[in-house]
Amino acid sequence: MNLQDKVCLVTGGNRGIGKGIVTALANFGYPVAFTYNSNETSALKIEDELINKGCKVKTFQMSIENRRNVKDSIAEIESHFGDSVQILVNNAAIAQEKPFETISDIDWEQMLKINLQGPFICTQEILPTMINNRWGRIINITSIGGQWGGYNQVHYAASKAALINFTQSIAKIFSIDGITSNAVAIGLASTDMSGPELKSKGGIKKVASIPIGRIAEVDEISSVVKFLCSKDASYLTGQTINVNGGMFFG
Repeated sequence: MNLQDKVCLVTGGNRGIGKGIVTALANFGYPVAFTYNSNETSALKIEDELINKGCKVKTFQMSIENRRNVKDSIAEIESHFGDSVQILVNNAAIAQEKPFETISDIDWEQMLKINLQGPFICTQEILPTMINNRWGRIINITSIGGQWGGYNQVHYAASKAALINFTQSIAKIFSIDGITSNAVAIGLASTDMSGPELKSKGGIKKVASIPIGRIAEVDEISSVVKFLCSKDASYLTGQTINVNGGMFFG
């Protein structure tokens, strides 16, 4: 079985960690579909760069919190690649720095809608073909915040904690069908999403406390995702892989 024939879907693949994952998988030889929400320009730029390198890659617009949109996007992906999605990387997410007492109902609902309901919808829509093929990889990109709580990101931390539990539930139910489900919990990384936190007083203090002495590079995270897609990770399921430089042991 050549795993590099398996079609990958990376949500939110047009920037940051997602872009790194798309690049790593595409350069390794996987056919990769990746999504963007609104920034088509950046997504097409990544697509062009990778196609020019000989990669099999295509970008698609997807609002992961909208089931109809997800269904339509998956149908487009399958039509383009001529095969079903067998590797799903739920990466798309939002973050927000806000003191707990100022988080509104709308803030809370939007955070969970994108960071938790989005992966739920994508997973639920793609699982039937994985079950039918008796093979699949589901990788959820989560955060150290979901393991030790949040300070100015309580709603973000709660959404990521729930995503870890969701990862374990999918593993419990569907591993028997040849589908592994794992999470990658990221600490602090060099991305535009983490920018505001890294500039804050709390963020500066966090960086100073990292045992390895620095924040992560994007390729140090994408390489873990690539491993979880491989044959070498075939007996790993329901796990949370900590990529945090020693910030949290668990």
